[in-house]
Amino acid sequence: MAQLYIAAAHKSSGKTTITLGLCAALMSAGRQVQPFKKGPDYIDPIWLSLAAGRTCYNLDFHTMSNGQISALVNARTAGAQLAVIEGNKGLFDGTDLHGRDSNAALAGLLQAPVLLTLDTRGMTRGIAPLVLGYQAFGPKVNLAGVILNRVGGSRHEAKLRAALSEYTDVPVVGAIPNDGRLTIEERHLGLVPGNESRHAADKLVRIRRAVAAGVDLDHVTRIADGAVLPRAAAPSTAAPKTCTVRIGIPRDAAFGFYYPDDLEALENAGAALVFFDSLNDERLPDVDGLFLGGGFPETQMERLQSNRSLRRDVLRFVKDGGPVYAECGGLMYLGRRLRWRQRECEMVGALPLDVTMHEQPVGRGYVRLAETGDSPWGSIIAGGHETIRAHEFHYSRVENLDAPRRYAYRVRRGSGIDGEYDGLIYRNVIASYAHLRSIDPVLWTQRFVEFVAQCAH
Repeated sequence: MAQLYIAAAHKSSGKTTITLGLCAALMSAGRQVQPFKKGPDYIDPIWLSLAAGRTCYNLDFHTMSNGQISALVNARTAGAQLAVIEGNKGLFDGTDLHGRDSNAALAGLLQAPVLLTLDTRGMTRGIAPLVLGYQAFGPKVNLAGVILNRVGGSRHEAKLRAALSEYTDVPVVGAIPNDGRLTIEERHLGLVPGNESRHAADKLVRIRRAVAAGVDLDHVTRIADGAVLPRAAAPSTAAPKTCTVRIGIPRDAAFGFYYPDDLEALENAGAALVFFDSLNDERLPDVDGLFLGGGFPETQMERLQSNRSLRRDVLRFVKDGGPVYAECGGLMYLGRRLRWRQRECEMVGALPLDVTMHEQPVGRGYVRLAETGDSPWGSIIAGGHETIRAHEFHYSRVENLDAPRRYAYRVRRGSGIDGEYDGLIYRNVIASYAHLRSIDPVLWTQRFVEFVAQCAH
């Protein structure tokens, strides 16, 4: 299996733009491209899925073992000709001092050649010691090429190429001009998601053309074709169960943060997924349970407020004992009020709390949770494991939370709802800031479907 790993020296180097352009350009040239994204990010995979025409999957050392990562890549590349993995942050960055969770470690695990994206603004000859330093620091990394990004013009490009040719043996496989039209708009949680951007298709066309014009795709293809993806054991999956319940899932500009393999796991556990639009659908579809994922409800708060009939349906569903799992944005939606930038909007009112957005992150990064034993689903951890590995990334804080309070998790690392607990339990609702990943030993999808079926019957 041909493969490429797109990395950078540091975050905000334009790595995502380059990866999107490569996926789209290679697909346009007739290659079936399977994208992957390192880390727990939801937003980049939405864009990568659009660019490649195939669903992007996350590879995350925090929630997955090396064997699970390799197995997932092997399984998802079936039917594709080229795997493209986008890193996060810098090539050697990670939480582990020795780099065991870095991009370099993931590229090494998959034996993938690395293309290093470099933001060249303000650089000329100094690019050479930077690349030499990366080679010396990670001699086992197959640094197969450099893509010069945000280049200031032909003279600037010539100086950069000359310096790298004179002092290093790393080839330049492309150069992309410094063009603001290629930049995807950012805000507090990163890039504006592709499912929310009205101009996503036009933006991807512009990026594809720029990368196709500036990158030697033949050279890149030769690098990719020279890689060998190590074979791994197929992931152990039971045969899909007969559909027993219907789970409603909002998927729109307000809610879009779902891991595709989690949605598949829900289906395999016996759920029929019923997608609806929280902004435009006036009625809640006929469902047995709800999974309200993360997203940007604050950017759509007026539209969510104006859809009163749907909010009433969701409130009635909760009051009637309907099972609901809500993550981050879903938690915010179920509260009484949402405040952001001196504005306040009414939300569902199913949870006895208000939510306020802040200018700085309230909770950000990987978390570890211990079960309290109060979850209506029962334990979601298999095999004697004691903690749940997950992540959170929120600028909002819960306020005015009425008593009594019951929680599904005690926070061992992270912020959660109040710094000590997460997974608020209210009637048959579990609402948390943590985003779970349904990978052994965390079996949340299976347990949730079983609970929904129990409530339905």
